[in-house]
Amino acid sequence: MLQNYLAYLNFLDGKLNKFFEKQKPYIFCKKGCGVCCKNAQFAYSNIEVNYLILGVAKLDSETKKLVSQNVKKVISEREIAKDPNFKYDCPFLIDNVCSVYQYRGVVCRSFGLANMTANGKLQVPFCCFEGLNYSNVIDDSGTRLSEEKFKKLNVKEEPLAFNISYKFLTSDTFEKAFKFKFGERKPLIEWFLDQDAEKNEDQINN
Repeated sequence: MLQNYLAYLNFLDGKLNKFFEKQKPYIFCKKGCGVCCKNAQFAYSNIEVNYLILGVAKLDSETKKLVSQNVKKVISEREIAKDPNFKYDCPFLIDNVCSVYQYRGVVCRSFGLANMTANGKLQVPFCCFEGLNYSNVIDDSGTRLSEEKFKKLNVKEEPLAFNISYKFLTSDTFEKAFKFKFGERKPLIEWFLDQDAEKNEDQINN
């Protein structure tokens, strides 16, 4: 099943890389930014978190220690907040760089592009409102890509929104095509709160 999931990731990355290349005039992602890895919940399925743990196993001991400390810190802050919608910085973010980049989840891979929902509503990445992706073509309402701003940029490729919602990218359409199951889906930190938390913690530390 893991090999099938890897085939899916290879397919997904190929598609997303083309989308990012087409939208290059509107994308301001760069290593060390880390905005997309902060103040969120990070949806992860069972197979995604298992693959993530494989990446953790390859980290050096010092980085593993930092990740473990981050996980415990987020869990502690979540318990204090007593908020099911508690948002946090990804515990795998070390010095504003993803420590498990190759093993990151689907939501991490697709973040940064504009998404078009099933009902036709535009969703720009939240970093847009911090002067990053699509900020140079979003209108004043923050709900529409501005044709006027696009024309002023004098670039060939138009700003576009894609069907890249997490729900779609982890749908049974891809499960059937690549013959694997995503399994249960929940916020990343919750994978370290359930009955398998001790097991996951051991995998981080060992």
